[in-house]
Amino acid sequence: MQTSGMEYLESRLMFGMVPGLESTRKLCEALGNPQEKFSTIHVVGTNGKGSTSYYLAGILQAHGYKTGLFTSPHLVSLRERIRIDDVPIPEADLERLLLRVKAAACGASLEPTFFEVLTLVAFLYYAENGVDVVSMEAGMGGRLDSTAVACGDIAVLTSIGLEHTEVLGPTEEAILKEKMAVVEADSRASRCKTFVVGGLSEKLLVEAQAFAASHRAECIVPEIRDDIELLNLGRHYVENASLSLAAASCFIQSNGGHYDDALALKILATRSWAGRMQKLTDVTGKVRVILDGAHNSHAVRRLVETLAKYYPGQKFHCLFGALKDKDVGEMLKLMAPYVSHWHVTKTPYVRFRELEDLQAELQNAGLVTASAAELSGEYVEKVMEAAADSGTPLLITGSLYMIGAAILLLRDRLAGLEFFRGLEPSSNEHR
Repeated sequence: MQTSGMEYLESRLMFGMVPGLESTRKLCEALGNPQEKFSTIHVVGTNGKGSTSYYLAGILQAHGYKTGLFTSPHLVSLRERIRIDDVPIPEADLERLLLRVKAAACGASLEPTFFEVLTLVAFLYYAENGVDVVSMEAGMGGRLDSTAVACGDIAVLTSIGLEHTEVLGPTEEAILKEKMAVVEADSRASRCKTFVVGGLSEKLLVEAQAFAASHRAECIVPEIRDDIELLNLGRHYVENASLSLAAASCFIQSNGGHYDDALALKILATRSWAGRMQKLTDVTGKVRVILDGAHNSHAVRRLVETLAKYYPGQKFHCLFGALKDKDVGEMLKLMAPYVSHWHVTKTPYVRFRELEDLQAELQNAGLVTASAAELSGEYVEKVMEAAADSGTPLLITGSLYMIGAAILLLRDRLAGLEFFRGLEPSSNEHR
């Protein structure tokens, strides 16, 4: 029985994450090297890649470029990951191109990973549709990430932290070099390269500048701009948008175009990166929900810093769920000063902590559980009304998996989630 494209993609999960470019390069060649038919701006880093890529794509699109956006993970549907001018890849094209990649892999006796297959589908889709430039978020690292074969001349580095140390290296310095080495996959070594970097300590910035110099590349360190207005709350998003502005200006001017800063700022004020400090409003324009996928202590610190700035002195009803492998105790401790009522929940996903476990964590932290139930439309409605009675938005946080599930329940009734209407949900096991 012949498998569908999605079934083939799901079968790739068994291969996990396999760093290296050999399979991707061979498959690109078998498919006619689609990655050579458009320009690429690589976005690498530990945190902030998705929002930076999203802001950058919007700025480029506003300047008249047919713009691709490649991000991961998705919140609701795989189709989110591959977009052209903010429109997700059609289901029929996704299925057709998955089968095309499958045929190429079988013909070359290769077993690509899940992420490699999706990267190749994106390359094919952008090439078929005559995209001018792609804002391309790397999956893991840079040098050995399958997106690196796209041969961009500009790379944006958002931040550096310890992650995937078994692959990327044991220190921040080693991880920095792995991520910046996304340019080393480029065979056009004579081309001028540009790095736009942010979110680095002074020590790491010196390392970044030295790396750029060793590759005869320019290293731009843009200032964090105070004239940026965003729908996403938080200083870190202003930092990411500042990088996007600098990268867009560099790309547009290097290609003989005119960069319009006023236009770029106007566009940024309209773009909201979903599920990350995102305000959702009802038909009256009142903010009813704040979605944030903070899923570890680092992200929760950013969350509470933002709440303290934008909602000083206020406490929130919080709908909270988390995965079993997260330090929930530390997350709750950080959030406690900003939460008046804790409502715990879980989705059917097997990696979620059980309600009893979350209630025990709250008790251990000296906190009281206001309510507990599996995530459902009825439960979310109940908690939203409780928050409304107290005069604050409902804060939903703890896991990107839960954010995706919440979006499915809220997308047809709250503004800010229009993008997700009509998208069929797909598994995010491979996150």
